[in-house]
Amino acid sequence: MKIERGLLDIARQCNSPNADERPDGEISLIVVHNISLPPGQFGGAHIDALFTNTLDPTQHAFFAEICELRVSAHVLIRRDGELVQYVPFEKRAWHAGVSHYAGRERCNDFSVGIELEGTDHVPFEESQYQTLASVVATLINTYPTITCERIVGHSDIAPGRKTDPGPAFNWAHFRGLLDGQLNRLAEK
Repeated sequence: MKIERGLLDIARQCNSPNADERPDGEISLIVVHNISLPPGQFGGAHIDALFTNTLDPTQHAFFAEICELRVSAHVLIRRDGELVQYVPFEKRAWHAGVSHYAGRERCNDFSVGIELEGTDHVPFEESQYQTLASVVATLINTYPTITCERIVGHSDIAPGRKTDPGPAFNWAHFRGLLDGQLNRLAEK
């Protein structure tokens, strides 16, 4: 896996208009999220539609509530491990909302947003953990200001407002896979 011009070479590209320039060009934090549309349902093109402002409000009652949102993430990891990229890493994706980390506000300015297709309470798939570890290792290898200590959940930067990736996300398992990926990269 490689990043060229801010894009992952193995990701399906689905460009989102919901992005802009990073104010300082800094990329130093990874934020892990979860998403499912409709809530609790997996598969389909609804996440792509949300992030590209084409969600049809008539397809589900929940979509009428969120179809006007202008949000995005850098990447989505589907249940089967498929990787979709919406925003180049050098751009600011609109994923964190009101947020703060280490005394700084506006985490979108300096973070990468990674969505996992899932919910707070449904276990994530092994393929998602494998893909997430590969993506994060590649990001750390490409952007040296990102460290293992600077990987957080949305709930960590927006406590009380957000709960994702939720209790079903196995941080210890992910970190073990990430350590393995980083060791393999160091050996190359």
